[in-house]
Amino acid sequence: MRALTWHGKHNVQVDTVPDPQIVNPRDAIIKVTSTAICGSDLHLYDSMIPSMSNGDILGHEFMGVVEEVGSRSTLKVGQRVVVPFVIACGSCFFCGKQQYSACDNSNPADKSDLSEVAYGYPAAGLFGYSHLTGGYAGGQAEYARIPYSDVGPLVIPDGIEDEKVLFLTDIFPTGWMAAENAEIEPGDTVAVWGCGPVGLFAIKSCLLQGAGRVIAIDHLPRRLELAKANGAEVLNYHEVKVREALTEMTAGIGPDACIDAVGMEAHGFSPDNILDAVKQETKLGTDRQHVLRETIMACRKGGRVSVPGVYGGIGDKLPIGAFMQKGLTIKTGQTHVQKYLPKLLDLILEGRLDTTDLISHILPLERAAEGYKNFHDNPNEWTKVVLKPH
Repeated sequence: MRALTWHGKHNVQVDTVPDPQIVNPRDAIIKVTSTAICGSDLHLYDSMIPSMSNGDILGHEFMGVVEEVGSRSTLKVGQRVVVPFVIACGSCFFCGKQQYSACDNSNPADKSDLSEVAYGYPAAGLFGYSHLTGGYAGGQAEYARIPYSDVGPLVIPDGIEDEKVLFLTDIFPTGWMAAENAEIEPGDTVAVWGCGPVGLFAIKSCLLQGAGRVIAIDHLPRRLELAKANGAEVLNYHEVKVREALTEMTAGIGPDACIDAVGMEAHGFSPDNILDAVKQETKLGTDRQHVLRETIMACRKGGRVSVPGVYGGIGDKLPIGAFMQKGLTIKTGQTHVQKYLPKLLDLILEGRLDTTDLISHILPLERAAEGYKNFHDNPNEWTKVVLKPH
């Protein structure tokens, strides 16, 4: 089959690789009909996530048609399914609490030591996202093997196009959980840093969960237009001092909740971000945390900070004093996708939000390398890229 493979920093290409096979009775094989490039895929593209190997198949936002099933799969050949990017067994301590992204069994024993050293405990398995998270082949391919297919995939009703449900795989539930982690009370003001795909879904989700105001922060005109079209007030951080603007917009109190939808590769020319960038380039640090610092400083006393943005390593210069003295709460984590899928599918079927407005380009899989380069280099015009393997 054809699949997009990683070959180093800024080097991805579509290769011919072996077809996936059933290796466990709970497996299924799907024919991928649509897959997308995620903002967190760019961390791999930039070689910011460790333990990638030459030839790894990328992609964790994908859906398709069931082609083959193992003897213990609950899926049936011919069903259309969306596949959560998190791989979860469904029966461990954490899955029992619906904390699927903390699954104890989906990261194979020969891989889990890597994340245990890095994070204290083994990470869950993720599709197409390094050997730190299991080394599973991703879905930017013609076919994909789905472990624990009796737990993860959600069957999609006929008659609804892929683009309306594709983002159930990651960015819609991630934006929804980001809003949920912000513990929004009716009428709250929520500030969202980053109007990329996750930030846009966080904006939509905050308003559906009862926020009175959402203030979106970015610098790219097209992203700010999309945020405004989805009901947010907008700030261009090239034009204002963000914390001062938020203070003025909230009568001196500050936002009730702040969402960091940017993560480890924050942009901008603030002194702390320049220093972080130098540390990244010289291997003295891993993450650029300007946005996380700014959310802590901007949030009102007693407020909440939600962090769906991906961080991968060790950082410094966090305003821990402000965090403690202001009595803030921070919630973060990979998304418990399986927990949210039925409810979010209902929202889509009821037409309560548009899941397609951020799509800028639909390309054949063979042009995936072009999609990555442009999504990375031209984020104003390339807001979301969907790939079609067949």
